[in-house]
Amino acid sequence: MASRLLTTLFAILLTLLSALPAAAFQPAQVTVAELPPEALETLRLIDAGGPFPYRRDGINFQNRERRLPEQPRGYYREHTVPTPGSRDRGARRIVSGDKPPTVFYYTADHYKTFRRIRR
Repeated sequence: MASRLLTTLFAILLTLLSALPAAAFQPAQVTVAELPPEALETLRLIDAGGPFPYRRDGINFQNRERRLPEQPRGYYREHTVPTPGSRDRGARRIVSGDKPPTVFYYTADHYKTFRRIRR
């Protein structure tokens, strides 16, 4: 009987957790020293306000998947982190938040996962 109760409670917990938006969980963190060298250059360009090497750098990041904390529209901007050997922009990005940017997130897998950059 105890086993059945634990199984039921576990199922309820999983159901409740899956109903929460992903942004309810704080992204993992990464230090600047742990980033690839190309990300350091992208951060430097963000701090300087550009110029950026890719036409789409600085565009509004809409956070449709809700993987980052919810903020008003226009709060987040995306910037390319070049991938050596890639023929296109690759999957790596830094998403900055606020104007001027005060919060930064790194994704190496095209917005599937994020890590907050500790500066």
